[in-house]
Amino acid sequence: MKLFLSAFLVLFFSFSNYAQDANCKCCNEKHNEFDFWIGTWTVTNTDGKVAGKNVIDKIQDNCILRENWTSARGKFTGTSNNFYNGVTKQWEQIWIDNQGGSLHLKGKRVGNQMILKTDVATNKEGNPFYHRVTWTLNDDGSVRQYWETITNDKDITVAFDGLYKKTE
Repeated sequence: MKLFLSAFLVLFFSFSNYAQDANCKCCNEKHNEFDFWIGTWTVTNTDGKVAGKNVIDKIQDNCILRENWTSARGKFTGTSNNFYNGVTKQWEQIWIDNQGGSLHLKGKRVGNQMILKTDVATNKEGNPFYHRVTWTLNDDGSVRQYWETITNDKDITVAFDGLYKKTE
């Protein structure tokens, strides 16, 4: 009886693990393209001053890359959910912060960069603009985040230029 029970348990857990892997909706290369951003990071501005801390992890059966941002003084916080949308075949980020701000970015990975942008909107002056955020994986494992606001498809304002270095 013990031998039968042992054999049953081995077969059950082997099949159970196989079934979980076979049913995993986010266990493919596309869903891992942004994994270079996973970690606990200290983020500095271009002048070397600490801008804040960012913790990026995977949740929801590895389908969502979650960001938790805290500014250096702790007054500004925000969270984003990043995911590969299999229907539209692109990455999306939905950002919400403690100041009532939100962004919805869409795009794809190109080489060592994840490039996401908002849809075109109109500013107070009636000019079309959009945001483009590029995360670049550097050779040393650090990540650069470069956020641009582009107006009239030519005028570029840098909203943020930060360097991520892992703390863990």
